[in-house]
Amino acid sequence: MGRARRDIYAGRHIQFDNRISEDGGNKTRRTWKPNVQQKRLFSYILDRHIRVKVTTHALRCIDKTGGVDEYFLKTPYHKLDTELGLFWKAKIEKLYEELGKMKVVFFSPEDEQKFEQGFKELKLSEREAHREFRRKMYAGMKEHKQMEREHKDEPSIDEGSRGTEHEYEEQLAAVSYELAADNLEAGSLVANY
Repeated sequence: MGRARRDIYAGRHIQFDNRISEDGGNKTRRTWKPNVQQKRLFSYILDRHIRVKVTTHALRCIDKTGGVDEYFLKTPYHKLDTELGLFWKAKIEKLYEELGKMKVVFFSPEDEQKFEQGFKELKLSEREAHREFRRKMYAGMKEHKQMEREHKDEPSIDEGSRGTEHEYEEQLAAVSYELAADNLEAGSLVANY
């Protein structure tokens, strides 16, 4: 299992034994390989998923210990005999040591409620700003369409009066730029609708 040294096997390896025939008891050598699956395991200390090949026995061990972080911390080194297992065990132990040195601050329930209320108000204000932006955008589009309709209803322009058509297009462009500028505010996001 040379290339498989990069995976998590939890002490499982290839097993060798004999296949015995029913007729004469003839023995032939055979192997049993571990049941290896490709999985994404979430690590809370790293705050991301780890994509790894892992045996089903290791998955049961991970579930039993309460997660991949706890599995790496609680499992002895001889069960993590692969390179990847030893690497992740050392990395997570180091991160937990750093986490243990950090200071923890607890907030009172009143302060936590204030924080939650502030986040809710911020989210509501963002939603209201998006609604207002859409309202102004669609109102500007209606005015633009109304001007186009009025322009189509006018009698056709003959070749001699090309300047008036050009002036009208400039006027339409100026109105659309004004509408776009009215809709934009400082710090607002510009999205393609």
